[in-house]
Amino acid sequence: MSAIDLPHARRLAFGVVLGQLGATVIAALCAWAVAGRGAASGQVAGISALLGGGIATAGSLVMAGVMFAGKTASAGKALGAFYLGEAVKLAVVVALFVLVLRMVKVAPLAMFAAFGAALLVYWVALVCALPRLPNARSA
Repeated sequence: MSAIDLPHARRLAFGVVLGQLGATVIAALCAWAVAGRGAASGQVAGISALLGGGIATAGSLVMAGVMFAGKTASAGKALGAFYLGEAVKLAVVVALFVLVLRMVKVAPLAMFAAFGAALLVYWVALVCALPRLPNARSA
């Protein structure tokens, strides 16, 4: 079993949010360029990508905020904060998708691609933060 100190975990969580924000901006610029910079479709694609990546980023920001809001003196409280943060994140993501899809004309491919890119940042950071297993063989 491995422990991670709280300041490091907080820095890692909010660093993931910044990474997701960066991936969102890059995805939006790519969507805008691919769809045509001067065309209205380029603007729709770029804004759609910003919204999709923004939804994933907002979910992660809320999760980190909930997880690190209170004192976690025990492992049980830390796990409870993690579960609560994940539940709130899911609710925020669903609510934002419903809101965006009802109120904004989006390019679905650009929106979901940017959402996926932001989620990929989350998962890559999670895998990279995990400690190496002592019996794991490198390929």
